[in-house]
Amino acid sequence: MQRQPNMDFLEDSPEDEVLDSPAKPGAIRIILADSQAIYRVGIRKIFALEDDLRVVAQADSLDNLRSAIERYPTDIVLLEGGLLTGTANVIPELMRMAPDVKLIVQAASTDESHTVELYRRGVRGIISRSISPDLLVRCVRRIAAGETWIDNQSVNWVIEAYRSQAAALVSPRNQPRLSPKEMAIITCITQGKRNKEIAFQLGTTEQVVKNYLRKIYDKLGVSDRLELALYCLHNKIIHNEVEEEVSAQKVAGN
Repeated sequence: MQRQPNMDFLEDSPEDEVLDSPAKPGAIRIILADSQAIYRVGIRKIFALEDDLRVVAQADSLDNLRSAIERYPTDIVLLEGGLLTGTANVIPELMRMAPDVKLIVQAASTDESHTVELYRRGVRGIISRSISPDLLVRCVRRIAAGETWIDNQSVNWVIEAYRSQAAALVSPRNQPRLSPKEMAIITCITQGKRNKEIAFQLGTTEQVVKNYLRKIYDKLGVSDRLELALYCLHNKIIHNEVEEEVSAQKVAGN
């Protein structure tokens, strides 16, 4: 078999490296994704002692991890947190590639925002790089069985993040401030008017209206006119309930 550059698959492993025993039916299949070869060797030796754990491939970069996921059916990806540095959408991308794969991130250190973001994006467990072998094996088995591995500190962080998010949705103080011109355009949008009609009413050009709309979308975190109308409904920017329903219908129709 021809070697693939920069990817340490099991078939290509050195002869003196400890190899896993043949996988038994129902064994948990694992991909090790870590930039440090010595670390991959150590983790693989730990898993080799367990009859129900089988390392099917190793990768030293995100590109090689993508290739490994495409090539090898797997249950668990044990991913070095450092490989995620500077990336934003890698975790959702990996989950789209293999929806049944469960991700475990090994982090040298954790902080509140990063931990919450990882769990929100779908990571099933975050563990320390210095985790004990017994605890690592237990973590892999539990996550493979469908559980989430999370310590008490991380539980508190996640709960607090969702509480803050819920409070922000109902707190008027946290709503973005809109200028009179932006409010005028929003009112026109919720009346079902098009950009040309809005420009005529406000005595400006369609391009100016488009520029304002982009700013409004960014401020409110919406992507189109319908989402804007629904945002106004949810946050009571339009106060009359009949007007709310009519506005959403008009915008959806356009």
